[in-house]
Amino acid sequence: MGVRQLALVLSAFVAVIGAIGFILPEALIGVARHFETPAGLCAAAGLRILVGIALLLSAGTSRAPGVIRVLGAVVLVAGLVTPFFGPERARAIIDWWSSQGGFVIRAWAGFALALGCFLVWALLPKSRLA
Repeated sequence: MGVRQLALVLSAFVAVIGAIGFILPEALIGVARHFETPAGLCAAAGLRILVGIALLLSAGTSRAPGVIRVLGAVVLVAGLVTPFFGPERARAIIDWWSSQGGFVIRAWAGFALALGCFLVWALLPKSRLA
């Protein structure tokens, strides 16, 4: 699997998680709870770093190279700082986020869905018909 395909799969994953969270906010909270442990934070950091690098490496062949580069850099930096949050801080963030109610959780999930869909579109090859 090439870097572009990996970036596409990871972007689709972001969209799917966003869709699940939009439909079932409680399920999204449950998924987030798996990442509030030290091992979970390392897994989240690794996943973010992987996504960031994949976006950066595939940006040049995308439909929106500048935007993809910026998003890749932001995600990569987020991955690098994630382990420094610590489990207590991660738990506090998730507790605050889950206490905001379904509307706020759905808004964040909708953002993830839109971002994932944009990334998939931007990373897909340009149509020869256009």
